[in-house]
Amino acid sequence: MEEFFQIGVISSTHGVRGEVKVFPTTDDVKRFKKCKEVLLDTGKERITLEVEGVKFFKQFAILKFKGIDTLNDVEKYKGKSLIVPRKDAVRLRKDEYFVADLIGVQIYNEDEQKIGILKDVLETGANDVYVIALDDGRELLLPAIKECVLEVRIEEQYMRIHILDGLLD
Repeated sequence: MEEFFQIGVISSTHGVRGEVKVFPTTDDVKRFKKCKEVLLDTGKERITLEVEGVKFFKQFAILKFKGIDTLNDVEKYKGKSLIVPRKDAVRLRKDEYFVADLIGVQIYNEDEQKIGILKDVLETGANDVYVIALDDGRELLLPAIKECVLEVRIEEQYMRIHILDGLLD
């Protein structure tokens, strides 16, 4: 299971006082209001940044970090990821899972036969769709609904599914 989760990517600077425009990669952009600190993943190291201020503009979060007060201080971080440890991730409700934990899960049919592996999750307006690479080389797009997803055990990398008529035609 993933130890850290990406919550955003610094897309650009904002103004001249060290603020950054962050493209959120989390479902809830308002979660930035609750962040006291984040980790900046530079690719070589992880730097702890204390969040001093948060505001929102269109789909972006505008963040101000303590001790970073000029455009020059923050410009080098453009394109870098902001991550949080699992303990600081948003709380999940029953039958909700982090996408990072679902990728790679082994997929079994109703008869307990392994049929593939979950390789991606597509977010749609109505419900998520699981992209499953089937062992026979085909790809299955399975709606992430109770009628299709029968059982999930993340710790065991296990998911049992029901394939609705017509999905494999």
